[in-house]
Amino acid sequence: MSIAQNLAFIKSTIPSSVTLIAVTKTHPIEKLMEVYAAGHKVFGENKVQELCDKYEVLPKDIEWHLIGHLQSNKVKYIAPFVALIHSVDSIKLLQEINKQAAKNNRVINCLLQIYIANEDTKFGLSFSEAKQLMESNEFKQLCNIKIVGLMGMATNTEDTNQIRREFKSLKTFFDVVKNHTTTNFQLSILSMGMSSDYQMAIEEGSTMVRVGSSIFGERTYL
Repeated sequence: MSIAQNLAFIKSTIPSSVTLIAVTKTHPIEKLMEVYAAGHKVFGENKVQELCDKYEVLPKDIEWHLIGHLQSNKVKYIAPFVALIHSVDSIKLLQEINKQAAKNNRVINCLLQIYIANEDTKFGLSFSEAKQLMESNEFKQLCNIKIVGLMGMATNTEDTNQIRREFKSLKTFFDVVKNHTTTNFQLSILSMGMSSDYQMAIEEGSTMVRVGSSIFGERTYL
């Protein structure tokens, strides 16, 4: 199937209430424009440099999400335009996002990345660390960011029972903390699920899924 056909098929399998992010990592501009031409304008990129390069040449009505690990010293490059940062895993990073957002007269929406996988290569806050962060005085002082949801990545395994347990654990935590509403903490998004497991993630309560290879085909590594 073509990229447009892949996109149409995936959209037909998810509820209208779930946001689909087309993950563009390593894919060329030509492929991204096929998705754009099909009417989809929510893109996610893993790396800051690649995100900035693609932002410069692609139509400006695309909604860009930074979904990969983010270093504090690179926040300034995406602060003027990024719609949502998925991978916030420390108060230090939030403080830098807040600083750069203020410089650009913006409030930048963010997700707290929660560690739910049984893998050392994954990033994220534990449930207790996330609660400490959101209840801290340092967090309450941040006026140019807003935590609008949580994000988590399940273990890369063929054990579907384990994946489902991990998604359930994040949904349970989301339901507990979403009632903690302040000016800069108002949860509405639960981002979990990728090409291999997005349907299971939706079954467990995900409202945002990140799909790349199922739309674009396998990645081209340079």
